[in-house]
Amino acid sequence: MSAAEEFSMLVGSIAARLEGVPLDDAMADFLNREYPKDGHDFRRLTELCAQGEAEGWLMSREAGGIKFSRAIKPGASAGSFSVDVVRMEDVKGPHHVHTTGEIGAIMPLKGAPKFDAFEPGWYVYPPGSDHHPTVTGGEAYVLYLLPDGAIEFTGK
Repeated sequence: MSAAEEFSMLVGSIAARLEGVPLDDAMADFLNREYPKDGHDFRRLTELCAQGEAEGWLMSREAGGIKFSRAIKPGASAGSFSVDVVRMEDVKGPHHVHTTGEIGAIMPLKGAPKFDAFEPGWYVYPPGSDHHPTVTGGEAYVLYLLPDGAIEFTGK
């Protein structure tokens, strides 16, 4: 099995457990308990992101100091979720609204990165939330699932 196929299967198995579940603190608690940052699946996800970046099937685009790509479209292996992966180092990204919410995993690469106020691990933003995605204190991959692939960039 290729790394891309393994990535798709691993993310798909996580996403399947999230279908129809409210995007709230309880979901973040569930993810951090079931897929902890020091656990096998989380470590493997980080390794697959690095391999995907090296092989060019992840994060093949770059803008504003952020490498990024949409790895999985809604309706594919991650169910109703799209899956995007970014690589950020001490940078503030473009403002956007999570019209249906956002589920993310912060995978540290160097330093002690935080994504917004979140430590490495899982976070959840509820529907209607907005932000400038910001990594401080180091470098990280951030993988995020968007219900129905919905995201609205505002230009703010």
